[in-house]
Amino acid sequence: MPLQPDQAKRPVYKRVLVKLSGESLLGDQSYGIDAQVLTAWAGDLKTVVDQGIELAIVIGGGNIFRGVQTTTHGMTRAHGDYMGMLATMINAMALQDALEQLELKTRLLSSIKMAEIAEPFIRRRAIRHLEKGRVVIFGAGTGNPYFTTDTAAALRALEIDAEVLLKATRVDGIYSADPEITQQAELYSDITGAEVIQRGLRVMDKTAFTLCEESKMPIVVFNMNTRGNLQRIIFGENVGSTVHWD
Repeated sequence: MPLQPDQAKRPVYKRVLVKLSGESLLGDQSYGIDAQVLTAWAGDLKTVVDQGIELAIVIGGGNIFRGVQTTTHGMTRAHGDYMGMLATMINAMALQDALEQLELKTRLLSSIKMAEIAEPFIRRRAIRHLEKGRVVIFGAGTGNPYFTTDTAAALRALEIDAEVLLKATRVDGIYSADPEITQQAELYSDITGAEVIQRGLRVMDKTAFTLCEESKMPIVVFNMNTRGNLQRIIFGENVGSTVHWD
């Protein structure tokens, strides 16, 4: 169940962008969307919207299709990436429906023209939707091949003037090594961007990370599958790992 917010506390953010992992939507499955994971995510997202937070979302498509991997099977990278963009739209539509079943108002904006199912991405329109309390879901990545959904998340976060980029994963934050492989991996609760680069840690792809660095956009990496984590971050609790640029 979502946490009941402490009435004495106030949110530390007003407008945020959450990057959701498509692979995390697998749950215990090998393919597709786990309905329980989707429902849990929608519940946690609703909790922060109910606190007056302006919420934007970018979701990946790794549970359905990962364009980069297809290059080893003879498919051109650009073609595979476009297929990956379509996969993100499937996840975005599923999330949109889950949120609307909880009576949230949403708008799905696509970087590729899909007039029957989504609005085209227009920066000012996206901001206006947020100001009106609508959850804005950005689909189809950047609309260009050779860019990941991490880059799309960084780009959209900057375009809508988000205060923080929240990268939701299936691990508790940024570790010195892959915690799913190395049990002794160290969790960094607070780390500078320079330290991330120096230690060769994988937080986001280089393009996304550089975008955040140039604009001093803070990044919080956290486990979305731990119920209440998103709300804790919104209310200023030390959850996951924070990348700052001081």
